[in-house]
Amino acid sequence: MKKYKHLFFDLDHTLWDYDRNVQESLSELYEIYALADFGVTSNQDFYKTFLQVNNGLWDHYNMGTMDKITLRKERFRRIFDQFGARDVPVPEAMEEDFMKRTSSKPHLFRYSKEILDYLHPKYELHIITNGFNESQALKMTSSGIKPYFKLVVTSETTGHKKPDKRIFEYTMNQLGTSPEECLMIGDNPVSDIEGARNASIDQVFFDPFQLNHTPIATYTISDLEELKKIL
Repeated sequence: MKKYKHLFFDLDHTLWDYDRNVQESLSELYEIYALADFGVTSNQDFYKTFLQVNNGLWDHYNMGTMDKITLRKERFRRIFDQFGARDVPVPEAMEEDFMKRTSSKPHLFRYSKEILDYLHPKYELHIITNGFNESQALKMTSSGIKPYFKLVVTSETTGHKKPDKRIFEYTMNQLGTSPEECLMIGDNPVSDIEGARNASIDQVFFDPFQLNHTPIATYTISDLEELKKIL
């Protein structure tokens, strides 16, 4: 078994339960903003449409074809469009309310705290995320995991997004380490797994729902507790 010193975690969809936290927030927004009056047919339809639109926007952001301001400006407008409400302005406070409300949610994937308790005395733990600075910091604080991590590296800070190897190289330079001492743990086959591999870093592919085609990864797990078998 290789001896690692630094463990790099993705945040959303790996430790922080993005889908559960978002679904809770959207349910609250649906009632607060009376979205049924805007033609949004139900809570569940709102959530499903959000995922479709949001994933598409994030694909553009990760490819560098859309910036943060545009993503946030377009998100709910495009959702309203999907429900045929093209001439209805999105409530002005809705995007900001969504960001603050969602980032304040505490829900983590099963065994997140337990595995961090197990790993923290043995390794230096860090976050590498394509998420935005303020929201990622709030998520970590709200969910109680901030104290576990020494370094938090975002694409906003570095100017590079996973899978660009430069975000991994930036992190290693900050820590004064080499790829052989590092391991990346994440759910995204491209940004986390290919990105780390491009930087010559070993990878753990976290696939909790076993829905993805398994990428070529050093290790694959479906539950965070399985990290005990590796580390």
